[in-house]
Amino acid sequence: MSEEFTAEEQKTLAPFFTNLTEPIFGLKLPQEVAGALFSRYSRSTKSLRRTFLDEFLGDPELALKDLLGGSVPASDQSAALNKARAFYDRVLVGYGDDSVAQLGGAHIACEKISNVAAKILEDARIGIAPLEKSTRYVRFDQKDETGDYLFYREPKIVASSHRNDYLELMQLLFDTYSRQMAPMMEFIKSSLPIEDVELRHPESGAPLSYREAVKDERLKKWAETAYRATLRAQTCDILRGYLPAATLTNVGFFGVGQAFEYLLTKLYSQELTEAKDLAVAMHRELNQLIPSFVKRAKKSDYLTETFSAARSLASRLVKDMPARTLEPVTLVDYDRDAEEKIVAAILYPHSRHPMVEMRKLAAKLKPDERKTILADYLKRRRHRRDKPGRALEQAYYTFDILGNLGLYRDLHRHRILTQERQDFTTAHGYDMPREIVEAGFKSDFDRCMEQAAAVYEKIHRDLPLEAQYVVPFAYKIRWAMKMNLREAVFICELRSMPQGHPDYRFIVQEMWRKIQEVHPALAECGRFVDWKTYRLGRLQSEMRTEYKKSAYE
Repeated sequence: MSEEFTAEEQKTLAPFFTNLTEPIFGLKLPQEVAGALFSRYSRSTKSLRRTFLDEFLGDPELALKDLLGGSVPASDQSAALNKARAFYDRVLVGYGDDSVAQLGGAHIACEKISNVAAKILEDARIGIAPLEKSTRYVRFDQKDETGDYLFYREPKIVASSHRNDYLELMQLLFDTYSRQMAPMMEFIKSSLPIEDVELRHPESGAPLSYREAVKDERLKKWAETAYRATLRAQTCDILRGYLPAATLTNVGFFGVGQAFEYLLTKLYSQELTEAKDLAVAMHRELNQLIPSFVKRAKKSDYLTETFSAARSLASRLVKDMPARTLEPVTLVDYDRDAEEKIVAAILYPHSRHPMVEMRKLAAKLKPDERKTILADYLKRRRHRRDKPGRALEQAYYTFDILGNLGLYRDLHRHRILTQERQDFTTAHGYDMPREIVEAGFKSDFDRCMEQAAAVYEKIHRDLPLEAQYVVPFAYKIRWAMKMNLREAVFICELRSMPQGHPDYRFIVQEMWRKIQEVHPALAECGRFVDWKTYRLGRLQSEMRTEYKKSAYE
């Protein structure tokens, strides 16, 4: 039964909630007020709307009736918001704790930042969702109003004796990227003309040749538009290896207050100038949106001292060890009893027994019996969006990955796992797309990469952290990923899709092969990992997009 409000109460409450009659409703309140309200609500027998009406709306410190009721002029609303934020602080002391800062959030855009900074920001995993400018759909050969390419002028490098080397390398990399864009697109088009591409009908999924498509004006339009978009995307995919980590990008974030507070603290504690500058700029803007949530953000001596100490320790202990370049994917560690753990977790929610007893039961089962249980648990998945259950979270795998910086940017986006990367470097060599060779650009590519390595080594001797800005996306870097089996299924199925970049498709396929080797029964979980290779894998996705867009025309 819904809560009843008088006609006058309904009129008063209406501006602040999406509805007044249903048990599910949204709030139209300043972030701090919403956080304070939820905090008080958690300690009250009243409903949230009643708590707001009785304890918040009439409080003179808030002036909410005036603020959202329209009686306060726009010029005076900042003062009203300041009152609301002061009220939040007082309520937080009385009723809340740090978790209240999870109940309010903000959107913030970070534009014209380097890829080095973007990766630092996107390292924030819990409570923050990023979306970054794509190297696949956006060309990076634009110039600013002064005629310069868009890359970060790292202050310490530019102020050093390495300035000219740095600027000349940036010019070379972007010039080569820009110059090869049109001929590479023509090369792909000539080597794989639309007449030779196998299409699929966007409605039925049935195989469709271009000769069949041209008989239907709509199919012809969808196919040709999708083909052009795919050519552009593949050209950008191939040439992104030239782009240096200094390339400017845009990243948008939504995050909760608690996550932003910790992100700012980490940025303030970074050694890189760009990170510190970002902390100041982001803090300034968040102070206009959710100031109460981020007011404690500041440099952390703990973080800076721990980073410095660990780096010094590694330098002393590792300096004489040769840096070996191993295979692209190494399975460093995994649970030997993973099957037993997962079978126990499958049965546990449906029993009344402690987990330790379920583990003992699973250990006594014959391998075929465990395999049958696993198969039954997974057999109803129809496609990758049917997520396997949490039982798969009982088994963990640690991978050490050596892949180019471009593919790292894509795999780095996943949130629910543990990732640690090493500095961007030229020490491990680089990947060269075969199209670069086939199109006759191998010598250009090698020259760019060799010059980048030479400049990197010079800068690294004086400014090791800042040298990262020099590294082109084609160079390999090393990072570790620890994930449970459920996350491994998600990543490997998602990133092996036909429209994925060939580089990261290869990495996730290798990850799944490693799982197959140690846990063949559990490898059945990844039934939607795509093992095929594609020349224009994005084409079908683009064609479906054109089909969907046509519904709005």
